[in-house]
Amino acid sequence: MAIGSGLGAQLGISAESTYGTFVAPSKFIEFTKEGLVLKKTTAQSAGIAAGRLLPLSSRRVLTRKEAAGSIDLEIANKGMGLLIQALMGTTVTPVQQGAGPAYLQTHTLATVAGKSLTIQKGVPLTSGTVTDKTFVGCKITSAEFACGVGEMLTGSFEIDGKDCDETQTLATASYSNMAPFHFMQMALKTGSFGTEAALDGIRKVSCKIERPQDVERFYAGQAGLKKEPIENDQVKISGSLESDYVATTLDDLHTSDGATSMVWEFVGPLIASTFFETFRITLPAIRLNEGPPAVDGFGVVKPTFQYEGLFDGTNQPKIEIISTDITL
Repeated sequence: MAIGSGLGAQLGISAESTYGTFVAPSKFIEFTKEGLVLKKTTAQSAGIAAGRLLPLSSRRVLTRKEAAGSIDLEIANKGMGLLIQALMGTTVTPVQQGAGPAYLQTHTLATVAGKSLTIQKGVPLTSGTVTDKTFVGCKITSAEFACGVGEMLTGSFEIDGKDCDETQTLATASYSNMAPFHFMQMALKTGSFGTEAALDGIRKVSCKIERPQDVERFYAGQAGLKKEPIENDQVKISGSLESDYVATTLDDLHTSDGATSMVWEFVGPLIASTFFETFRITLPAIRLNEGPPAVDGFGVVKPTFQYEGLFDGTNQPKIEIISTDITL
């Protein structure tokens, strides 16, 4: 029996073959906070009956159901592949690096059609009994990554779901020996694509990737449930670069409105040979919208540059992971 508080909670995920069709969890992720909930739409009869002072309980109907929420977690050296695949869209098979236990995942930006997850959470009662809430048809609509001085790399995923199923059996959670990426492992590089060089003075970086989708596809004959959301706008990539004013590299890009490739990476311990645990976001073209340096006191000038990611005409944004995960 689990502890009767959040200490006994669990979160398991799996990739779905068919949108909204349950697949038992294959991975269990460690999370810091979640907000997945069932959202229901009801209608109440307004019929007038002589002397009736309250609406009839029996005349309230459930007209549609869906799910939504978010998951916050620390980006770890294992078990991140399913979430990143659902965000980026490419179907990924880890590729062995050399002859050792290191495997590379390359998640290139692509359509997210057909990419949905089953997310099962266990919520403990105070008695220690863990209740099952299984969310099917989960599409990731955005994700934001951030890391600053003295911090871990974190991710916040916004999710739209088809339904919440409470009839499934709660899976038994099991966890890999995971470790989070963090500031000591972080580097930010800019320059021409493929030859980016590290920048000095960077204190904090964030990157948000939004996948706009029509999440209102409710039709007759679907029992009040939605069909798979369809992309209905271009991908939006944005973020911020907090820095000390040690050089004019970013300032000059802001002034000229020039484009640069950006590589934000975390390199952890050696896995084998020359392959290290890695989490890397590559944006082949960013442009800076705000952030010219301003002096607001006696201290070091600390500009924050706001950027947006764009298409350079050739290379797509990608997220690369090197880990010991043989499968997602």
